[in-house]
Amino acid sequence: MVKKIIPEINKVYFINKYTLIKVLSGNGGVQVDFLNFYDWREKGIYLVKGQYIKFLSDDFIILKIEFPCELIFLHKEVRVLFLNLIPFSYINFSHCKACQKYLENIGSNNHIIDLLLASSHQWYRQNPFQASKEQYRIISNLREFIDCNYKYHLTSEELTSLFGEVSYNVNTLVKEKIGISISTLLRNRRLLESKKEMAFTNKSIKEISYDLGYKDSAYFNRVFKKATGQSPVQFRKNFDYPYRDDFSKNIMSLLQKYHTEERSLEFYARKMNLSVKALSKKVREKMNISLGKLLRLELINTSKYMLLKGVKIREISFRLGFEEPNHFSSFFKHYTGITPTDLKNEKCNF
Repeated sequence: MVKKIIPEINKVYFINKYTLIKVLSGNGGVQVDFLNFYDWREKGIYLVKGQYIKFLSDDFIILKIEFPCELIFLHKEVRVLFLNLIPFSYINFSHCKACQKYLENIGSNNHIIDLLLASSHQWYRQNPFQASKEQYRIISNLREFIDCNYKYHLTSEELTSLFGEVSYNVNTLVKEKIGISISTLLRNRRLLESKKEMAFTNKSIKEISYDLGYKDSAYFNRVFKKATGQSPVQFRKNFDYPYRDDFSKNIMSLLQKYHTEERSLEFYARKMNLSVKALSKKVREKMNISLGKLLRLELINTSKYMLLKGVKIREISFRLGFEEPNHFSSFFKHYTGITPTDLKNEKCNF
């Protein structure tokens, strides 16, 4: 099923099927499972049942494509798109001409299948973990097992023995390719589920801790606070799911309007009638990101958009308030890892 949607700001959209979200236009951030994503242009976001997505601005237009379950099982290689290893799955459509072609002509089931297959081929070209298909197969099997059994508090030793491979030590493989241990994968999966339970249900902390396999709710409280910096009760209050307050919308609107002119955090604090400390704390609690990083991301995303549209580096530097083009180039490289010229060349090479 293919739909074009204008999503509501801050509304939580729960995913019920294997789904692709492609942002067609808009500004601001996208949140998936409590993680904010600002570099979404030219990317396709792949989601599975149980995840959620929400949009932190009110001017988005998105394309939503839901895939029949049987397609995922018929074509096993596409499952890597939905395993949320980075930490949720996306591919660069700007680097995949076949993906763009099928997306533009989407309409029949054949095109949907072709889009999935082209996307999986693009994943392996991107190869974010520099792994072979066989190694991805092992990691995928492990991740699927964790998703089904995270409540049982299995140890990494138990998982390693369950997924013993002749050629690989699974724990070593995961740590080498993904950068974290199996025990951290398990812990992160339980933490994600505990956040969802706190945000989207009215269950007591005791109920949630029991459902997630914790025998002691006080211990669950300590684990949750150590991981998030907030108690479960504080986290539930700050996520504010039933009421969807306007704080995120207001700060994002200010940043989008003034980020090319104003770099001072004091300016945004005055606009929000808060001290810099209070605003910074509230942004961190509500949006899980620092105010300074939000401002930098707006600058980077605007500059990327202009670069891909062919605007000259000197003009971009002037529009964004940098004194010299080399100051802008240094800023861009520091926060993206590539120069503005590299980005332009990368776009031309695909």
